[in-house]
This record gives sequence, structure tokens and C-alpha cells, in this order.
Amino acid sequence: MPLFFFLKNEEKADNMTFMNKKTYNIFIIGCQMNKSDSERIAFSLESLGYFPEEDIYKASLVVITTCGVRQSAEDRIYGLIPAVRRKNPEVKIILTGCLSAEKLVKERLGDSVDIWMPIVELDNLPSLLGEDSLGGHERDYLNLKARYESDFSAFIPIGNGCDNFCSYCYVPHARGREKYRDHKEIINEAKDLIKKGYKEITLIAQNVNSYKSADIDFPKLLKMTNDLPGDFWLRFSTSHPKDMSDELIKEMGECEKLCHHVHLPAQAGDDEVLKRMNRKYTQGHYLELIDKIRKSLNKQAGEIVSGFWMPPVAISTDIIVGFPGETEKQFRETVKLFETVKYDMAYIAQYSPRPNTAAAKMSDLVSEDEKKRRDEELNDVLGRYNLENNKKYLNRVVEVLVDSKNSRGEMIGKTKTSKTVIISDTTKSRKIGDILEVKIKSVKNFGLYGEINKDE
Repeated sequence: MPLFFFLKNEEKADNMTFMNKKTYNIFIIGCQMNKSDSERIAFSLESLGYFPEEDIYKASLVVITTCGVRQSAEDRIYGLIPAVRRKNPEVKIILTGCLSAEKLVKERLGDSVDIWMPIVELDNLPSLLGEDSLGGHERDYLNLKARYESDFSAFIPIGNGCDNFCSYCYVPHARGREKYRDHKEIINEAKDLIKKGYKEITLIAQNVNSYKSADIDFPKLLKMTNDLPGDFWLRFSTSHPKDMSDELIKEMGECEKLCHHVHLPAQAGDDEVLKRMNRKYTQGHYLELIDKIRKSLNKQAGEIVSGFWMPPVAISTDIIVGFPGETEKQFRETVKLFETVKYDMAYIAQYSPRPNTAAAKMSDLVSEDEKKRRDEELNDVLGRYNLENNKKYLNRVVEVLVDSKNSRGEMIGKTKTSKTVIISDTTKSRKIGDILEVKIKSVKNFGLYGEINKDE
């Protein structure tokens, strides 16, 4: 997706852009971490005198933040980059993100990319562009300032990289080993956002549970952030089940600002498949974690607190279907996992081999047709339990943070449990960034529909 940043004084920005002709467009493919990285790239570019350009084909500089998790994400750049180059021959293209150091990608794209920049080299961007330095060298890029896309919701990266080396995953090869920010830097960034009136803060890393800074681990960091003065929602992502500790689960239940949505990737339901994935846990251990999370976060579920209904904690996951050697019997274990947990959301991916990973060398591949069938079956199961979970919200009043509007002018937002809500507002007086009291009037498999509570 493209990421655009607009200055408050648009007329001034337009005039200066015309005179300066240093414009940029950032196109993002992939995860929340890529979006957060791109916000830091944007700040660095604007510090060098670049201005945002909405049209990717008109910008003098295009930055493409790539994703290497699946082949389909990689394939997007092979169509995008030639198209940009063809329509704007003078453009300078920077490729960053997970594919920026991949040899095969470099060979395929060749001279169509001007600058290959692994994100950890962001502090060197001025010299790569032949510009004056921002002041200082070899700083951790995560400590560079960000040009947040939103003025009410922000990601705070707490680390980068991964040490887990799951057999299917390209991330450790692309981003390197785990490296975490000093907790003081993180807390200072959070304080600054709260001071500016941000209503939602999300702590992110490839594996937040592994966070360590001096004697501060993730449960302590979560509590420190939660205890900051201010009225804001707190989230975090992503967790690895093997590192989800009892201490963290206990802290989650005690943090009153923490949103009750936990994303806990399972990837598969069968123990043998999990072993070949190098996930280092079993289905039994995973289900124990789900039980502990629900006991910790559901203490007030069903009650009315400060005028709002408290829903049960929402659980979401990531799943890979068709991992090499996955039999029908092993796939049934994943179906059983879905039926046991009754997920609120699942992001289901059909396995695709990634370079330099152990799984890419495995044999006994599952056919594309079979992957598709398993994908569809899991989505059917997911939809059934989604509807069952969503029906609990009927005629309940919940808080919703509005983050967009649709083509019909209806507001779209999310609850603290990350349920998407379409909101009817006949007054048209509410705006994006508002937190509203919404009464849920109807539900579907993957969404809620509500109206502004008349008692608000």
C-alpha cells in the first residue's frame, strides 16, 4: 500500500515542492513493521528537504518497502518497479525492506533499482542520496524520529530482527538477529505521543516477548507503558507462543489500558508439523496458553464497566496450510485447533517456499489445489465461529476508535478487541480519530454494524 504524508499547510507545501522538485512517494508491501519503518524513512527524507507526492509516477524519488514472507509479496515488485521506471524515466528508486539484500532479487531487477538499502542502514540515507548528513552516524535506525501517518494511532517499534529461525520464515535472513531498543527511548517516544493526544499506541517487533533492555523485559515494559499518565489504548504485536510467559499473561490482565485482543500465531495444529517448522511448542502447550490468557483477561467479561459492555478477549492467529509433508490427518489437527480455540480472526496463508530457508529444501510438497482446498475449509470454520463470537456483541454498547470512512460516508473503526465496526452517523458530526460510544445493531461473520449510542 502507498504511504503518503501531507503537511498541514498544503498550499505552502505545493509551492515549495514546485520550486524544490525534491518529492518522494513511499510504497509499502507487508506488515506493521514495514509501515513503522517507512514512517522513519519519511521523516529522514523530509529532513533532507523532500516533500510528499501522492502520485507514485510523478515523484522524483520512490521508496519501495518490500516484504519477503510470501512469493506473492515479492512478485509485486517485479511489476511495480518497471511500471514506475517506464512512466517516469528520471525517477530515482530505493528498495528497502526484507528483499533489499536478497541476491536473486538484485540479479532480477538489476539497474532498475538505484539504491539498495537494508533498513538498518537508514542513518546512511543522506550519503546514499548525496545529501548532507542528518547529524550523526551508525545510530540504531529505530531511534530515528518518525513522520507518523496518523495523528491518533501510532506504532512504536521496540526491536528488530528474529532469532527463532522457523524453517519456513525468511525474516531472520532479511532482518538479522534480534536487537532491542533501550526502554528509555521507547518510553520517551510513548510520552511524546501521549502529549500530542494520540489515542492508540501499539508496541511492535518481530517477537515482542523476547524484549530485553538491561533488567527490563517485556512484561515490565508493558507495565511501564500502561502506567504512563494519559487516556489511551495500548496494544502489542507480535508474540511467539514459546516466549509467552506466565508473568506476561498476568501483567496483561492487570494493565487497564491494554486492549483485550491477543494475536498468537499457531502456524499449524499438528505436533509433527510444528516440529518441522521449528516452532518449539506443541498443540497442547499452545492450548494451555489460550486458557491462561482467557482466565487472565476475562475477569470482567460480560460486565458493564464505566457504561460499556466488557467483551471476552479476542484471539487471532496466523496459519500456514500445505507445509511440505503435511498430510490430511495432520491438517485435521489444525481444523481441530480452530474448533477448540474458536478464533475471532485468522490470517491463513498457503505455503510458498522462501530462499535460504530450511523448508525450501524439504520434499513431499502439497499440491496447489490441495493448499487451496485446505485454505477454503479453514476459512469456512473461521467464519462459523466468527459469527458465533460476534453475536455476543448484539445490542451491546462498546467503544470504537474511528480510523476511516467508506464510499458511502459511513465511519469504520475498531473496538478494543479489534472487531471492525461500520457505524451509521446521521449527524455527520463525528470524525476520523474520534472514540465513540456505539450500540451494535447487527453482525456478520467478519464485521459488526452499529449506530451512535443515543445516550452518549
